[in-house]
Amino acid sequence: MAEPKIRILIAKPGLDGHDRGAKVVARALRDAGYEVIYTGLHQTPEMIVNAAIQEDVDAIGLSILSGAHNALFPRIMQLLREKGAEDIVVFAGGIIPDDDVPGLEACGIRKIFKPGTSLEEIIAWVRENVKPRRVPAEG
Repeated sequence: MAEPKIRILIAKPGLDGHDRGAKVVARALRDAGYEVIYTGLHQTPEMIVNAAIQEDVDAIGLSILSGAHNALFPRIMQLLREKGAEDIVVFAGGIIPDDDVPGLEACGIRKIFKPGTSLEEIIAWVRENVKPRRVPAEG
């Protein structure tokens, strides 16, 4: 029985209009063998959580440059809990001040990647920390 392919949703919450970094990370994860769904720009927390549940993902990668992380990330985590999907691993990257990291981790964000993090480091972290949530169907 083959191990299910890990599915990762990459999302750009809020009004941030820059998605090059998110696209680079999405492509690197895809090239590393993960199934990646990219939601595009200007996603609300509700849109991100609904897409994650509909796509049955194992992880959500958030990318933010706008400074709205302290409002948007906790809302995403709250919605995941409310919908019974708190087992989806959430990681993030972008422009996030060091002082904000402990609060984001406390709300459930598993990892914050700072600017300059290598793609290899992100892939290695995903490999170690994201496992399939679903049980493969017996054939």
